[in-house]
This record gives sequence, C-alpha cells and structure tokens, in this order.
Amino acid sequence: MLIDAWIQTAKTHNASDLHVEPGMPLAVRVRGQLRMIGAPVTAATIAEAVRELLTDEDQAVLRERHSLDFSRTVGGLRCRLHVLRSARGLGLAVRLLTSFQASLRKLNLHPDLAKLVQHRHGLILISGPTGSGKSSTLAALIQEINTTEARHIITVESPIEYALVSQKSLIRQREVGRDTPSFEQALVDAMRQNPDVLMVGEMRDPETMRLVLNAAETGHLVLATVHSATVGEAVARMVSAFPADIQTGMAAQLADALVAVIGQRLVARGVGDRLVPELEILLANTAARSTIRQGQFGKLQSVLESGGLDGCWTLARYRDWLTRRTDFYVPNDAEPEPAAELPPPPPRDRPPAPARATSVPVPRGDPNVLVLDDEDDPLAIIRALEGRSR
Repeated sequence: MLIDAWIQTAKTHNASDLHVEPGMPLAVRVRGQLRMIGAPVTAATIAEAVRELLTDEDQAVLRERHSLDFSRTVGGLRCRLHVLRSARGLGLAVRLLTSFQASLRKLNLHPDLAKLVQHRHGLILISGPTGSGKSSTLAALIQEINTTEARHIITVESPIEYALVSQKSLIRQREVGRDTPSFEQALVDAMRQNPDVLMVGEMRDPETMRLVLNAAETGHLVLATVHSATVGEAVARMVSAFPADIQTGMAAQLADALVAVIGQRLVARGVGDRLVPELEILLANTAARSTIRQGQFGKLQSVLESGGLDGCWTLARYRDWLTRRTDFYVPNDAEPEPAAELPPPPPRDRPPAPARATSVPVPRGDPNVLVLDDEDDPLAIIRALEGRSR
C-alpha cells in the first residue's frame, strides 16, 4: 500500500509523526522539528491511499464526520492514524508508535513513578500538551502493574495505541467507536466488570470526569490524561469543566481522590539527543489536598516546590536528575555502533608471538610430539621442561 512506503520513509528519518497533505511534500516531525521531504503528493494519490486503508464502515464514518481516528499496524509498525478533510482534500496525520512494550526504563522515566501504581485506589492524572508522550507514560505505568501484580485492568482508549499483553494481570482494552460507543458508556460498563485498575486515554467532557472521580472514590485505581501545561493547570482545568455551582464540591471530591498529578514534556537528552520525558510530579500530600479543596490552584506551584521530602518533583529538580543521568535507554535500532577494539598489547616480559607457520597437523595421540595451541607460551613451556630435566 502507498501508506506503507510513506511510513517507512518517516521511520527512516526517525520521525515521531508523519503528515500527508495534498499538493505538499511529506512532512515528518523529528525531535520536535517539522521537516519537508520528497516531492508534493497529489490529492488523487492520497485518496487512493485512504481507500486502501479504510474498510467500508470506516469510509461511511469518514463521509459523515469528515474525520476518522484509529490505530493500526502498518508496514510492521504500530501507528495512530487520523484521516481528515481540509480545503485541499483528504489528508493524513500519523503518529508512529514505538515497537517495544512501553516501560519506565525504556521511556527513561524516573523509577519513583512505580510507587504511584502501588496505591489500591485513587486518581493519577497525567498532563501535558499534545505529543508530549502522555499515552506512552500511561502504558508504562500499566505495564508496571502488569509485570508485578495480579490485578484486573480495563483500559478505555480512542484509539488503542499500545497493544498490552497480559502477564501477571488480566488486561482488557476497549476502543471507543469499535468496542464501546463512548468513554461514558465504557466507564459505566466497567463498574459492572469487577476491575481493580481503570485507564482512561483522555477525559474530554465533564461527564467522563465525574465518572472517573466516582470510580477513584469507590476503591479503584484510575489513570487518566488531561491537556494542560502544568500540574496546577491540570487540576484547575478538571474542576472548571463543571458548572460553577458545583465546582466547590468537585474540588473537594478531587482533593480526596487524588494520588498524584504528573506534568510532562519531551526534551532532547542522552545518547543521540533522543526525546525523553521531563516531568514535574505533584503528590497529594496534606498541603496539596487543602489547596485544591480551597480552590487555590495558583498556589499548587508553591506546594510542589516545598514538597520535596514528600516525593514531589519540580521541573528544575527533575532536570538536574536528567543531567546527572548516564544510563539512558536507547532502542537497538538507534544504538551507536561499538568502536572497534584493538588487541591488548603483549606483557612487557613477553615478546610478541611470531606469526604461526603453516604446518602439517600432528595427531595429538603421539606421546613423542608436543602440540602447542595459539594460547600457549612457548618460552614458559621451555623453561618448565628445563626445570623438570634438572
């Protein structure tokens, strides 16, 4: 298919995203920077690629909504694809997902994050702008549970980005639009499915947020994402999504349910200046709960800065940890070629061994013949024989 070739081109450039627009060259995002490559792509070519990619049902949805969001393995690579209609015609926005199972180590995240998912109930919020790696961090936290504990995990995503394989835990992944009509319906259903952990790919409306808070309060650990620049803005955005007359009550409910808020962005660090997450982490200590309950979200930054002993991380402190870190994980396809190793110099009390002459091999069974291997030291053997003869 045409899309296979485009994705392989993006992969060759180590791109995280691919954009295809009629009359424009392919656009790839590499380490956060957009680059144009190749010749312009015609509208007819893109339309043909979309027809190859979509089922009849997908085509019907696209005609109705003029956009379509889904995930698929294309050319051996897991991708999140978005088909859209613009003034020029049909276009594509593709996120190239990592081919490995996300984990804290492989994403170069701080190991302290593993402590968050040890909680049995409560809400863990992951915030950040679009393209900051929130979904990858969610998958890594779910994988941390999956490899260490036997829990029932239900994910609700639109679309599913990481195909998770059950290990110690039982994982059920539901995709909105395919397996359930909406986030709201999936969360209502989940309460009847006996879960221990819920993962909500994105909270888009007040009803989803309300259901998430209720689940966190009723004995479930819930992990969810929200778009915001800082942890304080994430909390404020969640509360302000509700009508003004109930915001005080929702702030109190959030303060009681919250475990932590993670704010993240991607920065170039480590080997080859790869993009790694840079975090700020607000733990729900006494000061944070009180500040949220009072609706004083602007003061959460001060709580973050003074909460180091409780396990909070400011951006400055996290940057310092990244600067000092030397063990960045690098996927195999991006690891630098090892330098050629020179043979070790011979010891000073031993001359370099002469080149071995070609000779007829002698059977080792002959007691009158001593056969030397490459590793044997002829001078040492001669000295040993002379000593024995004495």
